[in-house]
Parts: sequence; structure tokens; C-alpha cells
Amino acid sequence: MNRLVALPALAFSTLAFAATAADTAKSLTTAQVVESAKASDWRRPDPANTLYMDLAAGRVIMELAPRFAPKHVANIRQLVSEKFFDSLPVMRVQDNYVVQWGDVDQTRKTEAAQRKLPDESVTAWGTGLPLVKLPDADAYAPETGWIDGFPAGVNRKPPAQAWLTHCYGVVGVGRDSPPDTGAGTELYVVIGQAPRHLDRNIVTVGRILQGMEYLSSLPRGTGALGFYEKPEQRTPIKSIRIAAEVPESERTPLEVLRTDTPLWTQFVESRRNRREEWFLAAANHIDICNITIPVRRPPDQVDEIQRAGTSTAPAPASSH
Repeated sequence: MNRLVALPALAFSTLAFAATAADTAKSLTTAQVVESAKASDWRRPDPANTLYMDLAAGRVIMELAPRFAPKHVANIRQLVSEKFFDSLPVMRVQDNYVVQWGDVDQTRKTEAAQRKLPDESVTAWGTGLPLVKLPDADAYAPETGWIDGFPAGVNRKPPAQAWLTHCYGVVGVGRDSPPDTGAGTELYVVIGQAPRHLDRNIVTVGRILQGMEYLSSLPRGTGALGFYEKPEQRTPIKSIRIAAEVPESERTPLEVLRTDTPLWTQFVESRRNRREEWFLAAANHIDICNITIPVRRPPDQVDEIQRAGTSTAPAPASSH
């Protein structure tokens, strides 16, 4: 009889502890969640799918998403290997929308890279896709979440599709009206409020990990759609390289917070309802594009920089 009484008491105690732990997790600020991350909560991007775009102002680092657009990603990698983008310009900066670069005049020759590719604005949804679902409702997709660490929309019903969402920093492929006219010779990045109406209408191939400030701060184009009206207004690209093809001493090592861990759930909650002292009201909701995935310099690399005397403080994880 006593054992029957003790079991519910134990269950109540366990539930109370779980509730306390959950409340503690929910009370953490974003900075506290990131500071509590273990080494296993971070991942290092694949150098074979990382691009370095070097401008006079600094380096822009892109992570490609081959699961979503494998043919376009392979073609972009081929273009980069051919040094196709070297000396081509950033030719469009439309306020609160996109920055675009590449072969705007369509004069650059290719070697093995293609000029046309089949549309890959969506990929087939299947049980093998590792979706980390965001429970909050979305205005543009039946479900949203993260696949391979990229923000994604999902529709499980026929035709059963998944796609990258047009959040700040997402990189897409410029094209003309026919959907097969974009092969990666012109690329753009979102620099404003998320234009989610573009989802499923244009191929998206990755996102910027670092260096957005070098693109988003460029002078706005005064021509139609933000194009520069004079060639001298354009910003030349020094080079774009695949990180795996760059000598290790010239690479920029980065770590990205994983989106498939319990810590990520805490991070999302810290963004949904802000615990910082400044905030007065809880939103009780968050959008997929309101969650910026933190990126940092690996701690061992920071230690090396400090020992070399080139820095006095560790590089913090970036998150807005």
C-alpha cells in the first residue's frame, strides 16, 4: 500500500523537477543560452561547400546548401573553380531587398559550367529530410524549421515539397522569366525584410555566414530595381574561392550553432520571448526569419590569435 502511495509522489517530484528545469531554460537570455553551449553544440561548415567572396572591404563567407539545389550548387562550384566571378561586379543594391552580383552583361565565358539548368526552387519532401520543426504558425508555409541548419519551409501534402525560406542573408540565383535561365552566373543575397513571396519562385542555394556588412552597407543603386546606372558605381569582386581549395593558412575558420540539439530549443525560446531586462512584453510567437543562427570563431583559433598578439578579446557569437 505504501509503495502505491510512494510512486505517485515520486512521479509528482519528477514532474516538478522537469517543470523547474523547463522554467529555468525559459528564463535564460539569448546570450546566456549561447554562453552555455558545449563544443558539441557547434558544427564546422564543410570547406567543400563554403565560398569566400573577397572584396576590397573584406571577406564574405557563404555556406552552400546542396540538399536543396544540387545541380545549381555543383554548377556554382564549377564556376568558382573556373574563377568565373573574379573581377565581375556587384551591380545591384536595392534598399530593403537584395544585393546582386555576377555576369550582368553576360559577356564572361565559361568552360565546363552550364548557362541553363532545370528549376530547383523546391526539393521533394521525404521522411529522410532531417526537419527540426518550429512549432509557431507561419504565413507562407504549412510548416517551417531547419534542415541541415538552413531555414526551410515544408508542405507534406502533395506535391510534398521543401524549400529554403527567403530570410535575411539567404543567397539565391538570379534569372529571367523562364525558370531554367538561372544557373548561378548571377547571385543575390537578401539584405532587408524577408521577401517570403519569393519562396518557391526562385532557386536558393545557401546563406551568408559572415561579412554581410560588406554587402548590406553598399551604396543603393539609383536605377530601376536598384541597379547601378554607371559601370563605375559598381563594386568589383576581387575573387570567389571554394574554402577547400584555399590554403589552410588563408582560410577563415568558423563554427555555426547546430539546430538539432536540446540547446537549440532553448535558443529558439530565448528569441521567441525575450528575457533581457529591456523588454516589457512577451511576443509568445516567432517567425523562422526572426531567428539568426549564431556564428563564431572557434575558441582554439581565438586562443591562437591572442597568443600571436593580434587580439585582446575572443570573438563573440554573432546573433541579432
